[in-house]
Amino acid sequence: MSEELVPGSQIRSLIEKDMQDCYLRYSMSVIVARALPDARDGFKPVHRRVMYSMHKLGVVPNKPTVKSARIVGDVIGKYHPHGDSAVYETLVRMAQDFSLRYPLVFGQGNFGSIDGDGAAAMRYTEAKMNNMGALMLEDLEKDTVDMGPNFDESLEEPKVLPSALPNMLVNGTTGIAVGMATSMAPHNLREIANAIHAVAENPDISGEDLLQYVSGPDFPTGGVICGRAGIRDAYLTGHGRVRVRARTEIDVDSRGKPRIIVSEIPYMVNKAELCKKIAELVKDKRVDGITDIRDESSREGMRIVIEMRKDVVAEVVLNNLFKNTQLQTTFSIYNLALVNNLPKLLTLKELIQVYVDHRLEVITRSTQFDLNKAEARLHIIEGLRIATQNIDEVVQIIKSSPTTEAAKTGLQDRFNLDEIQSQAIVDMRLAQLTGLNLEKLENEYNELVATVADLKDILAKRERRVKIMLDRLDAIVDKCGDDRRTSIEDAVDDYDYEDLIAEEEQVITLSREGYIKRLPIDTFKAQNRGGKGIIGATLKEEDNVEQIFTASTHSYLLVFTNKGRAYWTKVYRLPEGTRNGKGRPIINFIGLTEGEKVQAIVPVRKFGGYFCLVFATKKGVINKMDLTLFSRPRKAGVNAISLDEDDELVKVQLVGMSAEDFKASQAAEGEEADADGSTSSPTEQVPELAEGADEEDAEDIEGRPIPKDLLMLATKNGQAVTFPISCFRAMGRGTHGVKGITLAEGDEVISLLWLKAGNKIVTITENGYGKRSEPSTYRITRRGSKGVRNLNVTDKVGSAVFVESVADDYDLIITSREGQVIRIKAADIRLTGRNAQGVKAISLREGDVVQDATALPSVEDIEQDSAEAKETFDKVEGVEVDDDSVEKIEDKPEQQIGVPANDEE
Repeated sequence: MSEELVPGSQIRSLIEKDMQDCYLRYSMSVIVARALPDARDGFKPVHRRVMYSMHKLGVVPNKPTVKSARIVGDVIGKYHPHGDSAVYETLVRMAQDFSLRYPLVFGQGNFGSIDGDGAAAMRYTEAKMNNMGALMLEDLEKDTVDMGPNFDESLEEPKVLPSALPNMLVNGTTGIAVGMATSMAPHNLREIANAIHAVAENPDISGEDLLQYVSGPDFPTGGVICGRAGIRDAYLTGHGRVRVRARTEIDVDSRGKPRIIVSEIPYMVNKAELCKKIAELVKDKRVDGITDIRDESSREGMRIVIEMRKDVVAEVVLNNLFKNTQLQTTFSIYNLALVNNLPKLLTLKELIQVYVDHRLEVITRSTQFDLNKAEARLHIIEGLRIATQNIDEVVQIIKSSPTTEAAKTGLQDRFNLDEIQSQAIVDMRLAQLTGLNLEKLENEYNELVATVADLKDILAKRERRVKIMLDRLDAIVDKCGDDRRTSIEDAVDDYDYEDLIAEEEQVITLSREGYIKRLPIDTFKAQNRGGKGIIGATLKEEDNVEQIFTASTHSYLLVFTNKGRAYWTKVYRLPEGTRNGKGRPIINFIGLTEGEKVQAIVPVRKFGGYFCLVFATKKGVINKMDLTLFSRPRKAGVNAISLDEDDELVKVQLVGMSAEDFKASQAAEGEEADADGSTSSPTEQVPELAEGADEEDAEDIEGRPIPKDLLMLATKNGQAVTFPISCFRAMGRGTHGVKGITLAEGDEVISLLWLKAGNKIVTITENGYGKRSEPSTYRITRRGSKGVRNLNVTDKVGSAVFVESVADDYDLIITSREGQVIRIKAADIRLTGRNAQGVKAISLREGDVVQDATALPSVEDIEQDSAEAKETFDKVEGVEVDDDSVEKIEDKPEQQIGVPANDEE
C-alpha cells in the first residue's frame, strides 16, 4: 500500500491484493533468508551464522572443543532469530562424515549414526571447527566480504563467507523453499579443483569440455552410480537424475551357501531401515531364498551380510533387492542456488564460474586491504626516514616547542609532513636512532616499496589474481584431497521383471475353456505311474486339458488364434498355480479380439537357429515361416498368416531342421502360392509309393532328397497327406501359404502332425472309436495331393475328431459333447493298419458324440522333452528381441471367459 498510515485513518484495499503481497514477501524471505544456499559459499544463513559464531568464539582447529550448547546459544542470541533445534541440527550435520563429503566441524561425543540414531543433546556434546571449516572463513578480517546487521541491528554478520574451499561443489546441499527446492550433489575435491583450473584459465570453455574433468558426484557413503546420462544432463542443464546402487559382492561361505556382502550403501539411506525392509520382504515372501541378515558393521567399515539357501541364484535375489529396497536409489540433482539474491538454476560451468568470480573478488578485496595497510605503513616510514635524516633539527624543534601539538605543527611546517607522520616522529623513541635500527628502518622501507608495487600489479592483472586463487586451491587439494569413493559404471537398463525371476523349467497347461497356468516341473517327479498322472487339476465343469508342454520361465509363448493372429507373452507372466488349481483365463495375458480363440501355443526359448513355424488351416493351406520373423513382440499382436474369409487356422508346429534342410526349404523352387492359395506345381497328382515302402525308398521322388522329419495333414473324413518339411519354401510373415492337401467336398483339415521317431499316429473318431498306426504305413506323397486314407470312415465309426503323433506311454483324455470323460493309456488302443476302422475307445450314450481328445505325456516324456529342448536351444545363437510388450498384462483386472480384451493396437 502506497498511502502513509496515519493513526485513526481508514484505507481501502482489496484483501486479495494484501494477501498476495504478504505471501510474496514471505516466500522471498524463506527463499533468500532460510532455504536456498548462496551459490558463492554454498551456505544457507544458518550454516553461515554457525561458522561465523564459532570463528568469533575462537573455537578454531588449534583450540579445544567447547560445549555445543555454548555455540548454539551464541548463534541464537546474536545472529539467528529461530529455534535452537535448527541450529544444533545444522551443527551436527556439518560434523557427520556420512552427511558431508568433507565435514566442516569436529564433533566430540555422539553426533548420530548412519543407522538413523540421533545425536546426543547439545549439553553432552562438544565441537569446534576443523581445518576444512577454517578455510571457509580464511581472510575474513581483511574486509573480503560485505557485512550486514544482525536481526536486532546490534551486531554485524557476513552476508557471505570468503570460502577458500569450494563448499557448494564438494559438499552439495538440499533445501525446500516455497514453490521451489534444491538438491545439489557432493563431488570429489580433486576433480572440482581440476574443473576450476579449466574455467579460470579458459573462461570460454564449453560445458561439454568440462565433463572430462568431473566424472560425476562423489557421495560420502560411496556406492556405485549406474550410467552417465543423468550426470551429463545435470552438468549441462542443471537438472538430472542418477541411479545409485550399494556396493555389493557375492561370495560363498564355508558351508557352500551363497551370500551377498554389502560394503557401501547409497547416499542418505538409513542402514537400519534398509535391513528392516529386507527382513519384511523375506517375511512377506516377496523375496525368496534369504535365510539370514546380519549387520556386521564396525569402526573398520560397513558390512551387511545376507545369507541364502544353496539352491538360490544369488544374482536373482540381488536384483530383487535392488528393485524393492533402497539398495538402489535415484538421486535427483537440481542445482538451484541464489545468485545476486535471486534463485537460479545453474549448470556445472555456471556453478564454477560463480565460485571463481567470488574468489577473484575476495582476492581483490584482500589484496586491496593489504595494499591499504602497506601504503599506510609506508607513509609512516617515509616520515620516519625524513626525521632520521634530519635528526638534529627535529630534536631542536621538539625541544623548543612548548607542547606536543606545537612540536607536530613545527615538524609539519618544516618538513612538509602530515598529521600521521608528525605523530609517528613525536612518538619515536630515542633507541630507534641507533645505527642498527636505522638500517632496519631502511630495509623496511625498501620492502614496503616492493610490496606496494607487487600488490598494485596484482590488482592490475587478472591473471595474477587467478594464479593466487589456483595456487591456494592446489595447496588445499594437496593437504585435504582424496580419492573418489563413488565409482561410476555403465548404465543398467530398467529392470524387466525377467531379471528378477530365476530361470526354471515349468509345465504349462491350457484347458479347453481357455484357463492357463504353470507349475514347476519338480511338482510331478514324485508321482507314481499308476496315479492320476500329471494333471490332477480341478477344472471347470465340462472342461479338460487341451495342451500341455514344458518351457523355461524366461521363454516366450507364441499364442496363435483361429483368425491367424499371433500374440506374445512370457512364461513368468503366467500365474504359478497348484496341481488342483484351474489357473486364470488366457485372455488376461493377451489382447484377444471378439471371436478369437486360441488354437496353438508354441514355447520359444530363443528366436534363432534352424527353426521354422509351420501353419495349417482348415481349408488345407500350409505355410512355413522362419522363427526369427516373430522376434519383434507387439502388445496388440500381429497377423501371422493371411486367411481366406471362410478359413481358420487349425494348428501351428515349431519344427527344428538341419542346416541343409533349412537352406533347402529357403531355396525350394516351383512351390509359389497362387492368389487363391493353390500350388503352381505343374501336376496335382504324383505316383504314391508302393504299399509297405519305407522312407529311404522314396528319396528320389521329385529328384529332391527327403529329410527324416515329415509333416502330416489329417482331415475330418479320414485322409492324410505326408511330405517332407523341406519340400516347400519358407515365406514371409502375413503371407497366404500354399496348398497342403486337396480336400474333397465337405472335408476339412483337423490336425497338423510332426512325425517323430518312435511315436504312433493315434486317431479318435466322433463315435468313440480309436486306432494306432505306424507312421511308416503312410506313403509319402507330393504336397498338395489328396493323400492316402488314414481312417475308413463309416456310419459306425463316424468322422475323425483327433489325429496326433503320440508315444505309447502317453495318456489320452477323451471328452464327449455331453461331458462324458474317459482317460486311457495310448498303448491300450490296438495297433492297426492305417486304413482300419479302429476299436471302441469310449462307450457313448445314445445321441452323444466325441467332442475332442487330448494326449498327455508321461512324467518321463516331459522331463525328456524339457532336457532336449534346453540342450537344443542352448546351442542356438538367438537374435535380439525387440519387445514393446513391456506392459504386464497380467496386472490388469481379471477378465472372465468369453469377455474379449480390448485391442491395444
